[in-house]
Amino acid sequence: MSRNGTNKATPARLPLGDDIIRPSFRRERAAMKRGVFPIAGCDEAGRGPLAGPVIAAAVILDPARIPRGLNDSKKLDPEERERLYDIICDRAEVAVAFGSPARIDRDNILRASLWALARAVAALPVRPHLVFVDGRDRIDVPCECTAVISGDALVSSIAAASIVAKVTRDRLMKQIGAAHPGYGFERHMGYSVPEHFEALRKLGPTIHHRRSFSPVALAYGDILPEQVEAEAQLLA
Repeated sequence: MSRNGTNKATPARLPLGDDIIRPSFRRERAAMKRGVFPIAGCDEAGRGPLAGPVIAAAVILDPARIPRGLNDSKKLDPEERERLYDIICDRAEVAVAFGSPARIDRDNILRASLWALARAVAALPVRPHLVFVDGRDRIDVPCECTAVISGDALVSSIAAASIVAKVTRDRLMKQIGAAHPGYGFERHMGYSVPEHFEALRKLGPTIHHRRSFSPVALAYGDILPEQVEAEAQLLA
């Protein structure tokens, strides 16, 4: 109610644009104030593609040498990702882990991703006391773990990990593309695009394809009716 006694709605705040919301080191600093350090951020790249591994990265940033320009890897162009990748690897503790197509087919993409994230944390040269992980699910690590939805756009350590994971995977997919000409892996990185579907139709799957994913299963001729719906839920 306003001062003159009339009901008056409070004007809604305009939402901030994606270009304004940037990752910050706020959560890490808050943890450091309560004596928690080192702190790792982790994220993965490659949950949705039809081919190639899912790659997880874990990064412990140096609070005194945080790279400028950190952001969700999806919001950066390839040149900026490569530039930041080199800086992150120079200034931070970094580790990566791979969830192979075979593991994805055996365990499903969600479990393979969580496994790879935990392996990346375990591979760090310094053992963290706190892990921030992107998404809804915490991972199995021997320390405190906090899942942050949209963490790659909010938490500096997770943003750094998203860049490392993306660049590592893109480089690997380019190598796979050179070994398997005709599929265009070096361009689409294994994702579901018309060029990839056409290559599957003409050439069939490679050892790098995820046989449990419905478009690849169609190429093998062994897709199950309920598979498409289950797969969509896992990738959501």
